[in-house]
Amino acid sequence: MTAADAPHCKRLSLLGSTGSIGEQTLAVVAAAPERFEVVALAAGRNIEKLADQVRRFRPGLVSVADAAGAAELRERLGSQPVELLVGNEGLKAVAEYPADLVVSALVGAAGLAPTLAAIRAGRDIALANKEVMVTAGALVLREVKAHAVSLLPVDSEHSAIFQALCGQRIEDVERLILTASGGPFRTWTAEQIAEATIEQALNHPNWDMGPKITIDSASLMNKGLEVIEARWLFDIPPERVDVVVHPQSIIHSLVEFVDTSVLAQLGLPDMRVPIAVALAYPERIDLDLPVLDLPALGRLDFETPDRKRFPCLELAFEALRANEAAPAVVNAANEIAVAAFLDGRIRFPEIAATNGAVLNSHVGRGGSGSLRDLADVVEADDWARACAREWIGSTA
Repeated sequence: MTAADAPHCKRLSLLGSTGSIGEQTLAVVAAAPERFEVVALAAGRNIEKLADQVRRFRPGLVSVADAAGAAELRERLGSQPVELLVGNEGLKAVAEYPADLVVSALVGAAGLAPTLAAIRAGRDIALANKEVMVTAGALVLREVKAHAVSLLPVDSEHSAIFQALCGQRIEDVERLILTASGGPFRTWTAEQIAEATIEQALNHPNWDMGPKITIDSASLMNKGLEVIEARWLFDIPPERVDVVVHPQSIIHSLVEFVDTSVLAQLGLPDMRVPIAVALAYPERIDLDLPVLDLPALGRLDFETPDRKRFPCLELAFEALRANEAAPAVVNAANEIAVAAFLDGRIRFPEIAATNGAVLNSHVGRGGSGSLRDLADVVEADDWARACAREWIGSTA
């Protein structure tokens, strides 16, 4: 390969570098150092891990949560030259830093403002922060179109759809089909689910995840949030997004076309694959990972999700049908309800009950529910959290 044939070295800014996705993103970078240059990092309070990342990847700009973290990082780095910023201004600076791609891997609603800042600065986005599209999908989609940037999904399900759509026309899509493992309660009766303990809900059959997302998987709320994300990522009506339970978690998602053809993306579950797809697009990276052995796998199973046993899934569709702010309302209510369940203050079925009550109250308030700007998202989120706390307090 001549120098002219060598792939372009992409400059990357990474929001959330010390989290799980951030670490795996840097692992992909380390596997292909000739392809990527890390120019900016943003993290929270894990200063020891961040210092190691800065020493290894030598970014020009780093942001941390607060001044105490910045002082500790400076002490750990010694004379290594790097610009240090803190707080929301630091996040915004990393998002707007001259880069070819911004990896949005912060957790929760904290990722929305810097992701919007990156889009408005004309940066392409590799999106791993689900809440960005769940809470503000309509607003984000308008900004992406206005600034003509690319939005590349990192979640395995949405990356699978993205890959299946490459070379296809969105007008030819009949359905997007997300796969769900079914969680720990897939075969449980409604009566058994009603008595589920915290330990049982956290016992996921396929994945080792954090407590919140594991509970969301048990309730199928996580799949509902992914439905909302898919609706906005691919700008397709919610009635053309579907879910199928696939216990083996080998097919990550499917796309059905108007001629009844179905394209699926398969692979062993490893987040480095969708991360690498987003980072290297339109190229591919040899990650030296185990390959899928279909004969050894033997079979793939599929089931229709039971929306009566798992009402959180249906609530996501109801939110999409309601108005632009309703998904943010359901997401916020769910965060409060899951925390209450993990604290032992409510039973498992009351997660869905809380989410439904808050959504109904939101719709009953009237108004357009449109998202004109970030302030509208914050208002919907704050209101829903307060409403969820009041509902849980009245029923506990």
